[in-house]
Amino acid sequence: MTSGRRPARKPEASGGFGQGSAFSNQVRTINLALQGGGAHGAFTWGVLDRLLEEKDLGFEGLSATSAGAMNAAVFAYGLAVDGRDGAREALAGYWKRVSDAASLGPLQPSPFDRLLGDHTLNWSPVFSLMGFVTRVLSPYQFNPADYNPLRDVVEQSIDFDVLQRPDCPVKLFLSATNVRTGKMRVFAGKEIGVSAVMASACLPTMFHAVEIDGEAYWDGGYMGNPALFPLIYNCKSTDIVIVHINPLFRKEVPRAAGDILNRINEISFNSSLMREMRAVSFVTRLVREKRIVGEELPHVLIHSISDDEFMGALSSTSKYNADWDFLIFLRDQGRKCAGDWLAKNFAKLGVESSVDINKMYL
Repeated sequence: MTSGRRPARKPEASGGFGQGSAFSNQVRTINLALQGGGAHGAFTWGVLDRLLEEKDLGFEGLSATSAGAMNAAVFAYGLAVDGRDGAREALAGYWKRVSDAASLGPLQPSPFDRLLGDHTLNWSPVFSLMGFVTRVLSPYQFNPADYNPLRDVVEQSIDFDVLQRPDCPVKLFLSATNVRTGKMRVFAGKEIGVSAVMASACLPTMFHAVEIDGEAYWDGGYMGNPALFPLIYNCKSTDIVIVHINPLFRKEVPRAAGDILNRINEISFNSSLMREMRAVSFVTRLVREKRIVGEELPHVLIHSISDDEFMGALSSTSKYNADWDFLIFLRDQGRKCAGDWLAKNFAKLGVESSVDINKMYL
């Protein structure tokens, strides 16, 4: 493969990576939960890039879906081969490959889109045609060879042998939806491979279901976007930082057909997370009221890095826009959002949740 990947070195301890933080000299170890959202996942790239700069912030586990799964796998691989700098370099390389691959395809912003400067594909004739085709034909008909350029990008960006090693510096959990049963499948450890990543990001109207061990899988966002329970039951850190891509709240009621469909998708892809947060809230109340009998239930601290106003202002069609300038725009906003969150909430890690779970999720 011509990926420019470097051989793995001995990983740094996941509990911390040295000193030098602008906020504290005490290492805080967190788990990350990364949502999916197509090209909007470049916002998460920016968040991760900023978090990696904090030497007093350690990472134990990552649970992710779709574009979040790709970010998580690249993050873990880069961290394994060359520490924090390796993770930042790997993420930048991955997103540049995504943009380069997209630049060779037919789905491009039109001159009108570029003139408007809102990064949409609303005036792209190819996008409009694709929308019509996917409503009347299945990917087994219009894409019989199941061509997906992202698979090549993922293979060029990650050596999965590194992620399957027991000394991988972070625990990785990638979610997909079993087509036949409707249940969530969480891939971890030696199960992490290119097919698991592609299954987590498989859009059923665009690509064939991904077959793994005789089972077919679609995008994990339908059942977990992202799933929290793998982090709760498999990691020691009590802090889970959720990086949101899909807005939870919108001020305006959508009226245009495209806006209505987009809001339906946002609500659907947030629903599983909302259900998990109800369970977290219930357990937290039991712990606080000391009503637990027998074995202690896990205590979880929830944090959120999000920018609903910024993400909500983006067109739903921009999720398919991998133009490099747009990806950099998203990355920079993600970095800013993460920096603001660190300044306000770093001291709360290991102490208390930095969000009101009941107000935000219930």
